[in-house]
Amino acid sequence: MEEFITVSGLGLLISILGIINMTGNISSLHWYHRQRVTEESRKPFGKLVGLGTLIIGLAMIVFGILFLIFEQTQLTAFVILGVIELIVSIIVGMSISFYAMKKYNGGIF
Repeated sequence: MEEFITVSGLGLLISILGIINMTGNISSLHWYHRQRVTEESRKPFGKLVGLGTLIIGLAMIVFGILFLIFEQTQLTAFVILGVIELIVSIIVGMSISFYAMKKYNGGIF
């Protein structure tokens, strides 16, 4: 149960951060990204980075739920499904965020 709370709680925090970024508030991002994004690009940049972050946060919540089901049923398939879902979602979320950084910053660094 504590794993569920930890993973889902972290997923909730990451999801909230993604939603905040999607509103155009990119103050939580690294100074380098804030400095290199023009004022008119802040909103679309924040939406894309926030979307990527939100995908990762929601995936962590789903993983926590699947792990909780595993603890109740002891069916390993729930953990395997959760790990696959989490890996795919992290790749998709990071790809969206990196795309936004490349498009609006010229690079991720």
